[in-house]
Amino acid sequence: MSDNTVEGLRTRYGERWRWLAVATVMLGTMATVLSATVVNVALHDIMLEFGIRQGRVHWLATGFIAAMTTTMLASSWLLDHFGVRKTLAGAMFIFTVISIAGGFATTPEQLIAARIGQGAMAGLMQPMGMYLVFRIFPREKRGQAMGIYGMGVILAPALGPVLGGFLVDQLSWRYVMFAPAPVTIIGVAMAWRFLPLPPSRPQPYRFDLLGLILLGATLALSLDTLNRLQNLAGQETRVAIGGVLSALALVLFLVRERRARHPLVNIALLRKPVFLYANLGALALGLALFGSTYLIPLFVQTALDYTATDAGLLMLPAGVVLGMTFPLAGRLADRQSARKLVVFGIALFAASAVLFAVSDLTLAFGWLALWTVVGRIGIGFMLPALSTGALNPLAPEELGAGSSTINFARQLGGAFGVNMVALTIEFGEHRDGMPTIGAFHTAWWLVAVFVALAVIPVWKMRA
Repeated sequence: MSDNTVEGLRTRYGERWRWLAVATVMLGTMATVLSATVVNVALHDIMLEFGIRQGRVHWLATGFIAAMTTTMLASSWLLDHFGVRKTLAGAMFIFTVISIAGGFATTPEQLIAARIGQGAMAGLMQPMGMYLVFRIFPREKRGQAMGIYGMGVILAPALGPVLGGFLVDQLSWRYVMFAPAPVTIIGVAMAWRFLPLPPSRPQPYRFDLLGLILLGATLALSLDTLNRLQNLAGQETRVAIGGVLSALALVLFLVRERRARHPLVNIALLRKPVFLYANLGALALGLALFGSTYLIPLFVQTALDYTATDAGLLMLPAGVVLGMTFPLAGRLADRQSARKLVVFGIALFAASAVLFAVSDLTLAFGWLALWTVVGRIGIGFMLPALSTGALNPLAPEELGAGSSTINFARQLGGAFGVNMVALTIEFGEHRDGMPTIGAFHTAWWLVAVFVALAVIPVWKMRA
């Protein structure tokens, strides 16, 4: 049996073992973000095949992100009890099985259920990269490592639509469900080979199952209530009850987290101003990343009559530029003020969203691609700076809870961002059952304003 202690890995691979470990968790991240975004270019075809509207098909994106957001906070308990090696390998294996099953779905309900299952496993995988980087790298190299690791976060949304567009046009939308499976199978093998065993483990403690149930109920009820606003006629009472129940579930969740000995969310961390402000910035980052990734393919396919392949190719230049920019942003995060880098990223992304909001039907492909590039560079500057700004002040024993919390905040912003975008589009002008360009313009303005408002808490970060 191979020695997977830190000393054993260093003996076998030298100092490069850290980068092999980062590459492993980056595969897991790429698979989760790929599966979160690759389906977006298939939404149009799925709507046509199953005869459903945008107000229902968006659950393929929202359900995934909501499930990911819910289970993400369980990663800290799993890391403490099983370590990063077993947790990541197990989550990637189950994710593979669900992805393959989802490709054979015969009803919208089965497909949505598969997406929720994918999201649940993705939630366990997402915090692993940030946790590992801050565990195995010295403080002065964390920004650089986050920059390299973050390439997986950015390249997957860029390559996902391209891959998805090709699969949809040449084969079938079903292959977008199969697409992440080869990545996660390779990731399972790499996790077993390159990830370290934990040097020590805390005393076993009870998992906060009640907190997880209350959190899941809060998200499910609130997102369902927002979704029902799209067809409010005759559902006023149900929407009102759903709103009250979601608020009640939230209050009970907060009470539970304050009283639990080992809560899902370490409320004490949010009393640290820098960590709190970084999490508010992460909400905006999630809205920017997932809201725009949902909007762009649907916008150009529905309003501008692009093919799925064209929609994917539109996002490819952004991925190429980000591949060159992200390591630079990571290095800068080690040397520059986190808040200045995040504010710069917010300004770039908000400008990109405004440009999309004033576009028209005759705009050339190249301009749309350029605006996508500008927005993705903005996101690239936000991610490593928020991570280092939030986690550097934390003690080593707080990193597991801290990384899962800031990832949770980013996904929460994504879940509600996609839902609000979908709601805005559905309330907008439609023609022949499809939203017009005016509906998309309103959604872009919504994204631009919400992200720009994040400058207020981010500027209060002092790390």
